Amino acid sequence: MAAQPIKFGIVGCADIARKVSRAITLSPNSTLYAVASRTHEKAAKFAKENGFPDSAKIYGSYEALLDDPEVDAVYLPLPTSLHIKWAVLAAQKKKHLLLEKPVALNVGEFDVILEACESSGVQIMDATMWMHHPRTAKMKEFLLDSSRFGDLKTVHTCFTFAADKNFLETDIRVKPDLDALGALGDVGWYCTRSILWAADFELPKSVVALHGTVYNTSGVILACSASLQWGDGKTATFHCSFLSNLTMDMAVVGTNGTLRFHDFVIPFEENKASFGTAVKSGFTELVTGWEPKPSEHIVTTELPQEALMVSEFSRLVGCVKFEGAKPEKKWPMYSRKTQLVLDAVKVSIEKGYQSVEIVE
Repeated sequence: MAAQPIKFGIVGCADIARKVSRAITLSPNSTLYAVASRTHEKAAKFAKENGFPDSAKIYGSYEALLDDPEVDAVYLPLPTSLHIKWAVLAAQKKKHLLLEKPVALNVGEFDVILEACESSGVQIMDATMWMHHPRTAKMKEFLLDSSRFGDLKTVHTCFTFAADKNFLETDIRVKPDLDALGALGDVGWYCTRSILWAADFELPKSVVALHGTVYNTSGVILACSASLQWGDGKTATFHCSFLSNLTMDMAVVGTNGTLRFHDFVIPFEENKASFGTAVKSGFTELVTGWEPKPSEHIVTTELPQEALMVSEFSRLVGCVKFEGAKPEKKWPMYSRKTQLVLDAVKVSIEKGYQSVEIVE
């Protein structure tokens, strides 16, 4: 007999919640149960526009949703500055937590959230969707193949998009009181996560922000870059920006092979994604081409990556709720290490681009 679907409550009606609402509907082991906003009218409008069932509960306050004993898990897409308050309260109310990124303004805040989740025995996962695409697992197989990829040497990643005037003036991601990390916390989160993923989540020894950080008039980062160094000689770089054309490039270079893809955060198409590999590359005799040529690999999926994320999170919640299992610890570990690197980049920028050691 199949387990009952996990009942989700959505706390806040941010734009990204529209996408995750759809994902909860598409996921086979979850259901849209409730939504809350600061007014009943806004929550009701959101539910109507995003396919909530007629039976869904509509709440005019976040507290009311968290007090509902039928809610198993909450998706929390609130501004980062509000995470520590509402994530902690959700955990204290025994609600499992799917938390938007960045998970906090700094690792100290996130540790408070983690402590609340651990004390209540609830699962926490951040909403980094691309981690759940089947392409990601296939690429990891290549990186772990020592004969084809070899040892990791360097990673380079870039995530940018050209925000319009309205975004740059009004979006929460450019407001110091709401999302003070700006582009570093938003698109930089993905760059950092991808680098750590390629390095099997081994933290770098140190981080140096690169000159050229761009701020808005409120002091929020709109674009920045950084270099990461490990003790064994591995290196990585990333660039993130709200001011450049949409780009989602990643290259992972090993002693024997190279992995490349150009849509690492959101695939070009919802039902399939590709990546390229090159193994023991060289030149033709007259140096007029490559031999062997890089190859392309296509991975298909019936469900979009955000639905697969919800499905995996719901599976873990179900294991805790119905089987008495302990929460899976790898997901909060991934979140914490990503936040640690972001913190170090921010400190490096503030210290005039000095090198900053990372202490776990």
